[in-house]
Amino acid sequence: MTSVCGHVMSLDFTGKYNNWDKVDPAELFSKAPTEKKEANPKLNMVKFLQFEARGCDVVVLWLDCDKEGENICFEVLDAIQPVMNKGNVKDQTVFRAKFSSITDTDIWNAMNHLGKPNQNEALSVDARQELDLRIGCAFTRFQTKYFQGKYGNLDSSLISFGPCQTPTLGFCVERHDKIQSFKPETYWVLQAKVFKGKDNPLTLDWDRVRVFDREVGQMFLNLAKTSGEARVESVSKKEKSKQRPQALNTVEMLRVASSALGMGPQHTMQTAERLYTQGYISYPRTETTHYPENFDLKGALKQQINCPMWAEEVKALLSDGINRPRKGTDAGDHPPITPMRAASEGEVGSDGWRLYEYITRHFIATVSQDCKFLQTTVDFVIGTEAFSCTGKTLISPGYTVVMPWQGIALEEAMPACERGDIFTVDEMKLVERQTSPPDYLTEAELITLMEKHGIGTDASIPVHINNICQRNYVTVESGRKLKPTNLGVVLVHGYYKTDAELVLPTIRSAVEKQLNLIAVGKANYQQVLQHTLDIFKRKFHYFVDSITSMDELMEVSFSPIAASGKPLSRCGKCHRFMKYIQAKPCRLHCSHCDETYSLPQNGAIKLYKELRCPLDDFELVLWTSGARGKSYPLCPYCFSHPPFRDMKKGMGCNECTHPSCQHSLNSLGIGQCVECENGVLVLDPTSGPKWRMACNKCNVVVHFFEHAHKVQVATESCDACEASLVAVDFNKTRTPLPAGETQHAGCVFCDPVFQDLVELKHATMRHAMHRGGGARRGGRGRGRGRRGNPKKPKDKMAALAAYFV
Repeated sequence: MTSVCGHVMSLDFTGKYNNWDKVDPAELFSKAPTEKKEANPKLNMVKFLQFEARGCDVVVLWLDCDKEGENICFEVLDAIQPVMNKGNVKDQTVFRAKFSSITDTDIWNAMNHLGKPNQNEALSVDARQELDLRIGCAFTRFQTKYFQGKYGNLDSSLISFGPCQTPTLGFCVERHDKIQSFKPETYWVLQAKVFKGKDNPLTLDWDRVRVFDREVGQMFLNLAKTSGEARVESVSKKEKSKQRPQALNTVEMLRVASSALGMGPQHTMQTAERLYTQGYISYPRTETTHYPENFDLKGALKQQINCPMWAEEVKALLSDGINRPRKGTDAGDHPPITPMRAASEGEVGSDGWRLYEYITRHFIATVSQDCKFLQTTVDFVIGTEAFSCTGKTLISPGYTVVMPWQGIALEEAMPACERGDIFTVDEMKLVERQTSPPDYLTEAELITLMEKHGIGTDASIPVHINNICQRNYVTVESGRKLKPTNLGVVLVHGYYKTDAELVLPTIRSAVEKQLNLIAVGKANYQQVLQHTLDIFKRKFHYFVDSITSMDELMEVSFSPIAASGKPLSRCGKCHRFMKYIQAKPCRLHCSHCDETYSLPQNGAIKLYKELRCPLDDFELVLWTSGARGKSYPLCPYCFSHPPFRDMKKGMGCNECTHPSCQHSLNSLGIGQCVECENGVLVLDPTSGPKWRMACNKCNVVVHFFEHAHKVQVATESCDACEASLVAVDFNKTRTPLPAGETQHAGCVFCDPVFQDLVELKHATMRHAMHRGGGARRGGRGRGRGRRGNPKKPKDKMAALAAYFV
């Protein structure tokens, strides 16, 4: 028995088609070949599965019982079938277990009725992945390059498009437009207060509700004022019930977490997954709101009997008998989200507890009685006008004992009265009010709209909402309201102007229907894929031809790139100052050459001593992630145009293989990183007097030789570990060297004189890794001119561990 971590493989373009500069985005619709790559290469999942499967005759697949799970089944099979024993062709060797809950009964039942994995469902997921990849990448690459090359203050590192993401943004902008175009209207309401004897006055509701003409309202007021008394026309009493909630599914959990707990969808799913992996709740990704007949409701309820917050209610339910949950929808994936064992805030943390508490209260409510109350309605007549008053009296709280926020509000009791009774009119007036605009969409409302229109799945809805926030298309305001930014509004308006179907939910809903037909075997995978790609390819070409329509909207809202930023460093071509644009993505722009140069993100950029690159004469700049982080110089031109074959885009001077430049890896590299495989520890020449060397791949930083006057990398290397020697020059008054020496050269890793002067730390990064760029073998090595990957000083690792804090 073993497991996987989500998808084993992911879809991506091959080779050159991942290079934005070398490929026309239009080619991504058909010409660009795709390949399956390991979703998380660090896990080595394929190798692991093959190791487990070697020598096996049979495999039983217990993946999630939904389309994604079915797709993972075939990813697992692709990995393990080549190494399994080859049996008789007629014998079935692949089995699929179908289960919807994790009870003994259901698991035994699944094992006794094993079937085969469903290839049609797996193909529908393959189709969705390929469509999202090809369509999303083509539009994203084109509009990102087009608009970032023209405007300097877009403040988004990626102008992304997604078949689900863009309609999600469309919902937010649609509400924004309604708010902007709203014109308040004045209306008038007749307000009456009546009393009987010493009872408190009753405020009555006018049956006409409101009128939009003041003179008409005044006429009704005059007619009502002809009588100083209110006659009771009828009194009706009805026993009503407020239904307990249906069992909890993912979408409802996300809605409540956002509206009631103030937790965003992405954070909610991460918290729920953590509760699930710790065994506190059942699987949190489910569309089902109906418990299967064999689900052990009493067993789940008994787990909560000792929790002081709801122990009394649980004991009462178990002694009186539980109420069968309301009939819901069975999507055939997983049972509703259910607490599986008791928890405390100390065990699961603050947010974990808040979510767990809601899930548990919701579960107890589903097996409780409905809330019952008596509704009394009294109808009055004052003059010619009809009014009414309604009150509620609680009969039985039912499930609202555990969900008190849904309880019936305590109201003053209605006065006892019957038909024909007369009340005295205390006050009668015409009140002027105005209609108010709708509010911005809350996350909860957006989730409802996405579910209604078939945009995304229970698993992907949080991702799409998170994406539009990450891209700076919307901001989350107080109350979890989503307010579109200028960029978000302009993009959606631009899509409406060029091709409204790019942003409307209709075309995505139609695609989802086609994908569902593949899943049930009623549509051909290749035909659906080809047909949809043909439609979007035409739309893409039309969008490219019509981009000026969107550009006209952009021009009104954003500044041209030439007018943005502040002068920083000189261009190597024209020797004029280039401007540093701080808005995301930060970059340098030379208005004279009309060229833009990429820079590392999520850090600060400043001029590096006015030094120039020996290859292209561009002034170097320094990137730093802060005082406790790492920093390195880079050439703006080399960063985007790697000068050597073994370099990739996005590499700074600390990875440059120039043989003689004083800033390159060859001059400043000391030795292989003590933690990662391919990194080299490089001296940071700007770090004095708190000197440090930092890995050029990971976030390891080694602090050494504090208060040294000068630190230089020597040409010689260590005989033991091949690391470059370091020459250190201390001030006489502050030297830590023995016998008051001020100068010493030795190996950072091996020299006993240096051992107490070295301290390993991890750099503080503002975000995840500041740039992409794959690992690169080769480079400086541990001594000058050495080729290949530098060796780790094996016999010295114990010593390093002893003095690296």
